[in-house]
Amino acid sequence: MHDHTLSLLNKDRGAPSGAAGAGIQALIERATGEGGRRILRCARCRCPVTSQEARIEVDGAHEHTRTNPAGFVFRIGCFRDAPGCLGEGPASEAWSWFPGYAWQVGLCKGCGGHLGWVFQLEGARFHGLIVDHLVLDEGGEGAR
Repeated sequence: MHDHTLSLLNKDRGAPSGAAGAGIQALIERATGEGGRRILRCARCRCPVTSQEARIEVDGAHEHTRTNPAGFVFRIGCFRDAPGCLGEGPASEAWSWFPGYAWQVGLCKGCGGHLGWVFQLEGARFHGLIVDHLVLDEGGEGAR
């Protein structure tokens, strides 16, 4: 993520969800070059989180099904960036689903809901987002 993007995200951190959502929307639109089409939003508050174009493969697949130590099963999709998902708390390598990667809990910038995890390894970073916690807004304008 570019320093400019980080500064925009930090600037919006304490803003109300409407203002934060608008800033995130602009970042996603610039990243996709499609006027905001194919936006993935938080299923809970409809804040823009990432885009379909940010999908990546990690360990040979975009989607993974993983179980945490408490026995909860999650189906996650991997994304190179997700401006609407903020890493919270200290990074940990314990129980990482991707060996060598440290993880943080990923929270929605709009409502604070759990969206997934941010994984980091020696400067490389990606988001593992819970598929069921996202909704697709193909029009970009419809679900604000």
